[in-house]
Amino acid sequence: MKKKLTKIEKNEVLEILQKTYPDAKAELDFRNPFELLIATILSAQCTDVRVNKTTKILFEKLKKPSDYIELGVDKLEEIIRSCGLSNSKSKNIIETCKMLDEDYAGLVPNTIEELIKLPGVGPKTANVVASNAFGVPAIAVDTHVFRVSNRIGLAHSNNVKNTEIDLQKSIPRDKWTKAHHMLIFHGRRVCKARNPLCEQCSLADYCLYYRNGEKK
Repeated sequence: MKKKLTKIEKNEVLEILQKTYPDAKAELDFRNPFELLIATILSAQCTDVRVNKTTKILFEKLKKPSDYIELGVDKLEEIIRSCGLSNSKSKNIIETCKMLDEDYAGLVPNTIEELIKLPGVGPKTANVVASNAFGVPAIAVDTHVFRVSNRIGLAHSNNVKNTEIDLQKSIPRDKWTKAHHMLIFHGRRVCKARNPLCEQCSLADYCLYYRNGEKK
């Protein structure tokens, strides 16, 4: 049973992912850092497709933090209800907007350290916003990234934080953001949670999950 990929194998995995998903990028619709922040908060336990349907309506009406504050928690909750967890998400969004207005002159901070201070913004959301809106190298570990990276062997961990650390070691810093998107694309299209399409996977020759016969 093979337990780890070599550095060369990890680099070859990244090259295959790059060839397979050359256009991999964020699938949330946004036009500026503020819209990405709102969309990413809404995406918790929700599909990007559903979030995009909601934000298409939301972003036409609400352009800046003060617009959300004026709208209020209850009305915002009605608009975002289809995204799930609408009660907590609406409260977090309003509190985040208040903090942006009071502490950041209505602008979204451009560092992970500052983003994490916002209500409802954890490491994953902060990484997504920092990397996609401001070009900060980051790997946001969502369910797809966690599953795919640990199956393949780019990471070896049973929790999100250590998976992020493993990936930072396995992937060159200048490829972190791109790798994040490629792993998500692979997870959505091939390496699915319940029925991974291993026989169709371009990474089968490298994947520890497949090579070690873990697929039942």
